[in-house]
Amino acid sequence: MADLRPNADPAQDPLHVDLQHLFRGAVRFALELVLEEEVRRIVGAPRYARAGRRDVRNGSYLRGLLTSLGYIEVRMPRSRNNGAPTHVLGAYQRRASEIDDAITEAYVNGVSTRGMAHVTEALLGKEVSSSTVSRVTKRLEEAVEELRQKPLEKKYPYLYLDATHLDARWANKVDNVAALIAYAVNEDGHRELLAVTIGYSESEESWGDLLGQLLDRKLAGVRLVISDDHKGLKAAVRRYLPEARHQRCTVHFLRNVGSRIPDRNGLKKRVLREVSEIFNAKSLKHAKELKKAFATRWSKQLPEAVAFLNDGFAPTTQFFAFPAKHRQRIRSTNGLERLHGEIKRRIRAVGPFPDRASALRLVTAVALRTTEVWGARRYLDMSLLE
Repeated sequence: MADLRPNADPAQDPLHVDLQHLFRGAVRFALELVLEEEVRRIVGAPRYARAGRRDVRNGSYLRGLLTSLGYIEVRMPRSRNNGAPTHVLGAYQRRASEIDDAITEAYVNGVSTRGMAHVTEALLGKEVSSSTVSRVTKRLEEAVEELRQKPLEKKYPYLYLDATHLDARWANKVDNVAALIAYAVNEDGHRELLAVTIGYSESEESWGDLLGQLLDRKLAGVRLVISDDHKGLKAAVRRYLPEARHQRCTVHFLRNVGSRIPDRNGLKKRVLREVSEIFNAKSLKHAKELKKAFATRWSKQLPEAVAFLNDGFAPTTQFFAFPAKHRQRIRSTNGLERLHGEIKRRIRAVGPFPDRASALRLVTAVALRTTEVWGARRYLDMSLLE
């Protein structure tokens, strides 16, 4: 694994800075798990358990800590008679680089009992029980796995699907694989990241596996699926969500139209502005009128672009069946495009993943961290949806 620790040069590579941000979170999380285990040992019982107590918990506080990856704040649990287990942080500071390397290696290559034993023994001393190591290992795995396991208890009227590509080892060779991502707007109007899977390609089978997982988790209420025009994806949507409308991403579509227009004397920019006006129409009827006028104006000079627009008009205008105030946000996968950009920026410095599982683990961790702010504000007013 590449050395991701900061050097003396203040002008660090922004890719490394992004990875350091991700791994600082991993170090903080691992330290808090070990601190929790130490308080558990001191108290003599797990959190909320009463039997067998030798002490009682007494809340927690935040403490700043300088790691080899930068500054973090760690939540310190404490007990009434023994206070906080500050000796854990003392042990950490004596071996910070070594421990940080072990934790970040675990995030990329997988959390092993041996690897976490190395971390917990460095923090708590050599006498670390196998049960303690197993608990810490299990909880680290659960933090990443929770996304793919949690039941979907709400309705999700708008479902967005898209993929980004990365290098991972597959069948004993490094190959380009697809990270398939799904997020949705729930019935309360908030966005939620629903699933991340790794497929060999964007095939019907790969997308079908993702949609099947979502349905197993009780995905319901989908009225519109927003995605690009990939054949495998469309086939999977027809198979697994036959009652939902399918909206072709207008951003991708405009790029496709643009590829059929000569880029000279500002022609492409002017024509694409006219196509955009079609999708900005106040109604489907108005959009059809604008499309007809566009075809009349450009059919001789740009026959390929006009034919492409005519063929793709129906699947790219499904959003007109939904509230006007929703349309700007349900006609493209722009939200996922931004997420893909974050994923690519943050994993590029890692290089090819050793296997599919490690790729899934880190992509999921990055996706969770990138989208954790989504719950803070409502994305759409769902009271407008009949």
